[in-house]
Amino acid sequence: MDDATTDPTPDNALPLPELVEARLAGDRKLSAPVKVLVRGALGHPEDAEGGPRPSAGPVYLGNIAVTGFRGIGSKALLKLKPKPGVTLVVGRNGSGKSSIAEAIETLFTGTNAHCAGQHPSHAVRWRNLHQGERTVVEARLTVEGDPSPSTLTRTWTGDAFTDSEAVLRRPGHGTVPLEETGWERATRAHRPFLSYADLDNLINGKPSEMYDNIAAILGLDDLNAAARRLTAAKKELDAAVNAAKDRKPHLHAALEEVGHDDRALKALVAMEEKDGPDHAVLDALVAGAPTADEGRLRQARLEAAAETESPDLDRVGAAVDALRNAVADVDDLKGTAADDAHSRAALLQAALRHSDRHADDTACPVCGTEQVLDREWAARAEAQIAALLREAEAVREAEARLRTATRDLHDLINPPREIPAALAEPWQAWCDCRRITDPAVLAESALKAAVTLTDACAIVAGAAREELAAMDERWHAVVGLLAEWTNLSREAEAAKPRRTEVNAALNWIKKLTTEVRDLRVDAFAGHTQRIWEKLRQQSSVDLTRVGLHGSEKATVRKLVMDVTVDDTEASALGVMSQGELHSLALSLFLPRAATADSPFGFVVIDDPVQSMDPAKVDGLAQVLDELGRDRQVVVFTHDTRLPHAFRSQGLPVTVLKVERGEKSKVHVTCDTDPVKEAVDNAMALARTENCSETALRHVLPSLCREALATAIVEAAWLRRNRTGLPAEDLQAAIDTTERLLPLASFALFDDGSVHPDEEVKDSLRSLYGRESTVLIHQCQQGAHPGGFLPPDPVAFVRKVEDLANKIRKPEANA
Repeated sequence: MDDATTDPTPDNALPLPELVEARLAGDRKLSAPVKVLVRGALGHPEDAEGGPRPSAGPVYLGNIAVTGFRGIGSKALLKLKPKPGVTLVVGRNGSGKSSIAEAIETLFTGTNAHCAGQHPSHAVRWRNLHQGERTVVEARLTVEGDPSPSTLTRTWTGDAFTDSEAVLRRPGHGTVPLEETGWERATRAHRPFLSYADLDNLINGKPSEMYDNIAAILGLDDLNAAARRLTAAKKELDAAVNAAKDRKPHLHAALEEVGHDDRALKALVAMEEKDGPDHAVLDALVAGAPTADEGRLRQARLEAAAETESPDLDRVGAAVDALRNAVADVDDLKGTAADDAHSRAALLQAALRHSDRHADDTACPVCGTEQVLDREWAARAEAQIAALLREAEAVREAEARLRTATRDLHDLINPPREIPAALAEPWQAWCDCRRITDPAVLAESALKAAVTLTDACAIVAGAAREELAAMDERWHAVVGLLAEWTNLSREAEAAKPRRTEVNAALNWIKKLTTEVRDLRVDAFAGHTQRIWEKLRQQSSVDLTRVGLHGSEKATVRKLVMDVTVDDTEASALGVMSQGELHSLALSLFLPRAATADSPFGFVVIDDPVQSMDPAKVDGLAQVLDELGRDRQVVVFTHDTRLPHAFRSQGLPVTVLKVERGEKSKVHVTCDTDPVKEAVDNAMALARTENCSETALRHVLPSLCREALATAIVEAAWLRRNRTGLPAEDLQAAIDTTERLLPLASFALFDDGSVHPDEEVKDSLRSLYGRESTVLIHQCQQGAHPGGFLPPDPVAFVRKVEDLANKIRKPEANA
């Protein structure tokens, strides 16, 4: 990792995915494949398509509907304003408020500590006794940047608490299972739900669990998970490389035991090539493909010897018998009349040929007698030859058979293309028979040579086959090992560059983990200490240090919380009261809800006030108020001290009251609606008989102005949810704006700035009618010396109420 990665820079405050991208972009030494590995290990690859996706902006809670869950029977509705601010949901024990809190947690997570205890005996009944047919929890959600609300619904389909399904319907994104929203990991790392049991676990859990909780808050959970994935990948690649390395000596020994087999020798050479094993040669050896070299030629000769065909003794014997019979037939005809006729015919044929050649010479060439070989003689000679040939036909046929038998036997003598050396002499004797012309000698010599050659071929072929079989047996014993090692070697070669990349990615992640831990622990500790300072109030305990000891894999890892009591050092868990410990647990939990990584714009806290003294309750109100400036904070409590702490310190808060009727019928009502309260006060004044003109001229318009101002501020926050204007910027602008027209700019326009009065008036008239600007002007006049006296006070208040209600509707200023 280069300097851009190791030097502390402002981007350390970024959400983890953005921080990683910033560091990867600034690291010029890291190769592109390694960067892809880093992204993939963290679960957000650069080029990934589909899969879980976090929401585009913070998510806020709207109306919550609960049916048949725990202490709630028929449908109960909790109406929340989906914007930053603090809402207190109050009610006595058993009213159903904790059931609503647990229903919200279960809606997002599918579980909670009460309904899914670690032991069956610890789990409580989750389905309501009076509404057992149907259990559903549904929430309207506002996702910053979306044009309209979403709906998250969890429905139970079976008798077990885990038999539930949750789906999110989000405009422009369709309907998807909750698992595909990208919130599952976020609910673990930035859990926006805190029950009384969770508070207790934060400070009384096992040291390793306390460490893991804070590590998850700091974003180390994702980094550690990435390191685990890369480590697992590295182990697989190491195993691939080491497998070939470990098997190689065994294969070497096996190949050497094969002996003088060219295949084994060639395999040994191919395994030790300078640039790495020659897998092509090894594959050919495994497949049995031939190789061109002397050893292979030797094997080929053995194979040729094993396959050399000897003369066919049956055919040779038959040919010899035929030749002997032909010789005998010729011998039998010698000295017979047929033989004499044959000779005389031959003699006359010779005389005729002579006469034909010497037509002018009629003398006998033998005795010299004149005038004997004339035409008459020739005619008599031809007739006599024909008669003699008929008489000599047997001789002629016997001689033809003799010639055929001789040729047939010669034709059987065909030497192979290659003659094994051991068979050279018998094959030569057999081949020499082709040159024998005497049929009788040929018959005897051919039979003897054929028998000798056949016996020699059988001996040589048998020996060759035995040697080949022995070679093949030794080779087959090792070829399986060679095939296995070749595959392992190829996998090892492919794994080496990947292993280098994984090592680089793992080292990069480890360095970033160390940096993030050190930097974010300091920031987290600072935030925790600031919260503790507000919560401690009159406590003498100073929180001096919050840190992590050990690492994710360490046997001993724990959350370190050091305090001083009246300047004396001590361990927090050893000296704090229960109320102080709960305050400390809140100090640890609340920074997690405020981290930039969290997609949740809300936090739900159940019963945080228990064991706190009044001073700490006042401090809690201040902490919640600060958190509520950019988070939606929903607190469930039965302790009336918390609402009083808000009101007594002048802190803005919405208070909802939960009441339980018969058969688990739960009602939620608004303790105070600021707009309605201001309108009711104005109407009471308007209907007061003999009310003074001063009150009607100044107080009545001021009360109506308060109703309009409150409605305008609500509309401004609703618009802010869609536009993404920083909460602190909007709150600061509202705090510094006194007149209604400039204030209305924040409810009417997206840029978060004050627009000219005429532009604001035009927009108001367009949305709410021409009388709207007149009413606003009249309400504003109440603060002036002359004031404004409405001719019909009751009608005036009703018009203001109607305008305020229109302004408060989200669709009215969309």
